[in-house]
Amino acid sequence: MTRLVRGADGRMWTVRGELEWGKKPATAEDFEHDVSGGHGPGVVMMVLVVVLGLVWVFRMPTDVVVPAWVVLALLMLFLFFPARWALRRPWKLVAETGDGTPEAPIERWVGTVRGMFNVRTEVAKVTRDIQKDTMPSFDGPLHPVE
Repeated sequence: MTRLVRGADGRMWTVRGELEWGKKPATAEDFEHDVSGGHGPGVVMMVLVVVLGLVWVFRMPTDVVVPAWVVLALLMLFLFFPARWALRRPWKLVAETGDGTPEAPIERWVGTVRGMFNVRTEVAKVTRDIQKDTMPSFDGPLHPVE
């Protein structure tokens, strides 16, 4: 997601959001989200769920009829957490202007927003701040980078 914005002073800014796939270091704000011990526990739990599901299916008597809504409910339950994980991934927001010449030095602001829907809102706020105040607001997630 990339937007070109003209600031109040006439400078052109590029505001973009990039999905962060790598594991970022835990900060005080994100501590409760990033205390996992790596991928090991998740893999073990997934294998355990698959094994228990297979045992449930193969040990079921042949005369038992499972309603379709039970299968659908279990499928939705299993897909809830991967979908939540994908929708809550952190996004890196970047707003930059300039081309590196002495007349137009590069100005770059970087920040992190968690969630796909929150990043759209923050990009709209940053765009509005640049159009109104010539730079992103210090109250938002973006901070200047040297």
